[in-house]
Amino acid sequence: MKRDFSQRFGFIVKDVAKRYGEAFDRLARERIGLSSAQCRLLGVLAMEGEEAPLSQAELAQRLELTPMAVGGLCDRMEAAGWIRREASATDRRVKLIHLQPSAEKALDAALNLSDGLNARVMAVLAPGERAQLLALLGKVRGSLLEITGGNGPEGEGR
Repeated sequence: MKRDFSQRFGFIVKDVAKRYGEAFDRLARERIGLSSAQCRLLGVLAMEGEEAPLSQAELAQRLELTPMAVGGLCDRMEAAGWIRREASATDRRVKLIHLQPSAEKALDAALNLSDGLNARVMAVLAPGERAQLLALLGKVRGSLLEITGGNGPEGEGR
């Protein structure tokens, strides 16, 4: 028996996120030479600011990646001049990650790519529908945060 999952909330959300992520990744690689994972890493660091640099372990948790995967990302990004790592003053085993000035331009470029992709994807909706879609997704996200206590796989910042 063939089943149709195309109208199930979880299936649609996952499929849209996957396709949007793939489109953004392709654009980011072509236009700014960064993967979507690298853009996310820069974005997470930028949200924290220099006042509170994150350790590689904290970064891995926020990005929902393994520490080894984040270590590899940081290796490549440090070699390219996007980030700088330094030992923590309180624990030399901990590496704190700082954005380099060149990362600001990359973040601006990534946000512009995202805005352009968003405009193209949402062009099928009227302005009121766009606002309604975002408001409804925000409500559902809030409900999920309540259900999971903010500790589920969707995380606090997503």
